[in-house]
Amino acid sequence: MTRVVLDDLLRSRLRNLAEPVELCDESGRVVARVYPTADVSGYESWVPPISDEELRRLEESTEKRYTTAEVLAHLENL
Repeated sequence: MTRVVLDDLLRSRLRNLAEPVELCDESGRVVARVYPTADVSGYESWVPPISDEELRRLEESTEKRYTTAEVLAHLENL
């Protein structure tokens, strides 16, 4: 991949890449769309509210399970 380093002038022309930017040639034809990278540093990691023990219990359960196809077929018959 080619890397282009933005100087201050180009970065300001691209509005600091705070939002998506279309790059066009002289005729106005879009040649690229540039999307800023997301800064995820402000997000906290998330753990699903289910324990490993509960997941194991569900996997070992003898309760009847249905495939997606079975559920869709049932819904079509309603």
